[in-house]
Amino acid sequence: MSRATKELRCILAPNPSPLTGPGTNSFLIGQDHVAVIDPGPDDPGHLEAIVQAGAGRISHIFVTHAHRDHSAGASALAAMTGAPVMAFGDAEAGRSPVMQRLAASGLVGGGEGLDTGFQPDILLTDGQEIVTPDWTLRALHTPGHCGNHLCFQWDDIMFCGDIVLGWSSTLISPPDGDLSDYFRSLDRIGIAAPRRLLPAHGDPVEAPSARLAELAAHRRQRTAQIIESLRQAPADAATLAGRIYDVAPELLPAATRNVLAHLVALASLGAVICEGEPTADSVFRAV
Repeated sequence: MSRATKELRCILAPNPSPLTGPGTNSFLIGQDHVAVIDPGPDDPGHLEAIVQAGAGRISHIFVTHAHRDHSAGASALAAMTGAPVMAFGDAEAGRSPVMQRLAASGLVGGGEGLDTGFQPDILLTDGQEIVTPDWTLRALHTPGHCGNHLCFQWDDIMFCGDIVLGWSSTLISPPDGDLSDYFRSLDRIGIAAPRRLLPAHGDPVEAPSARLAELAAHRRQRTAQIIESLRQAPADAATLAGRIYDVAPELLPAATRNVLAHLVALASLGAVICEGEPTADSVFRAV
């Protein structure tokens, strides 16, 4: 058994849903200096389980991104342990210029579960290494699902939050999610060449390169479907989602946000157009 395997623990939060799978994975690494990656929801039982697993040695709390199923428990866990909360920034940090303009123009409703009150104690920068006698974590800024999303590389293991999931494609919901950033983040993870990805939801990804390629191909296929549908008739994101997706009705809002992410990226490239700035209700047509 490797050193990394012996020191790695996972505590599953009791928050299963269609978007979180079995729930949020809260990871702990280290022995004398214990790091928590994604404390999860503000659930007293879950936080107490983390504290018990940390055995009084929790020294760092890392948050991959400011969605409530990842970050809402951070401040309570900090109060329970005295450990600082470390992240890229608040809920709006890291947005691309395109998404900043869309938010300023009134596009709202993105980032289902956005933790608008999240404020880390310590800001982390892209490429920063956090070093203790037990472990070294390298922060990698990987926006796409959320502007402030970080992955954390530990030796040849990467804690990848929600940017890569093993059981589904991640939600990309403007103005917090950005499809162009998402593709760039997949490339960055590939360049980092982790042997194993540990998502915040679902099982480990044991073949990262294949999964990254699969996710990129899926998004390109979805883009092709959207353009083909718009060639048949102009439509807004909700109409397109109804045409393209075969999902349960309760998942259509998330599908609509994903379609909107594709439309915003395509509009930036000039491949589709709409009247005025893109919004959730804009009607798009192919060029």
